[in-house]
Amino acid sequence: MVSPVAQEIRLSKDKRLLTVAFDDGNTFEMSAELLRVESPSAEVQGHDPSQKKTIPGKRQVAIMQIEPVGNYAVRIVFDDMHDTGIYSWDVLHRLGSNSADLMARYEERLEQENLSRDPA
Repeated sequence: MVSPVAQEIRLSKDKRLLTVAFDDGNTFEMSAELLRVESPSAEVQGHDPSQKKTIPGKRQVAIMQIEPVGNYAVRIVFDDMHDTGIYSWDVLHRLGSNSADLMARYEERLEQENLSRDPA
């Protein structure tokens, strides 16, 4: 199976919504908040699933910059200065395909840990 490749990446004017169109015909809109709290960085994901961190207070986070990484990914710089996640096309496709479920699970983790989506 061939992995989908991003064909177009657009950032909304308010810098809080990223739209990615893939060569498989799918187009996904992903909030900056989702991209930030699901960052593929070790800082967020840890080194195995048991180490994944729940990142609170990112409802208003915005994307400052999107930088290409070769022909396979982008690095997203957020306005909270998080910039260590490399978002491969596979990662962006997975996040886009599962955004509703990922946000629901994120909100459940926040509630379980007595945290909020809003900044402190």
